[in-house]
Amino acid sequence: MYTKNKISNFQTPKSALKKMFFGICIFLLGISANAQCAMCRAALAGDSNIKKAEAVNDGIVFLMIIPYLLVAIIGFLIYKMYRSKKKKAE
Repeated sequence: MYTKNKISNFQTPKSALKKMFFGICIFLLGISANAQCAMCRAALAGDSNIKKAEAVNDGIVFLMIIPYLLVAIIGFLIYKMYRSKKKKAE
């Protein structure tokens, strides 16, 4: 039977935001990794390909920005939804 005072199993928004912030921090630590696939490393090895190597590394960084940006936007929208519900409740 449903009662209004029943405690739900869901996390509070504060604890969910703390966990999301911790997860984002962990992902941001991986940005400084200097790994490349074997074929990229072989094709770009040597002093004559410095510009190409920098361009490939910049491309990788730009491709990595998109998932982080999406997570940040979704997190911000969830935060705004939470805030608007909280204001309506008051």
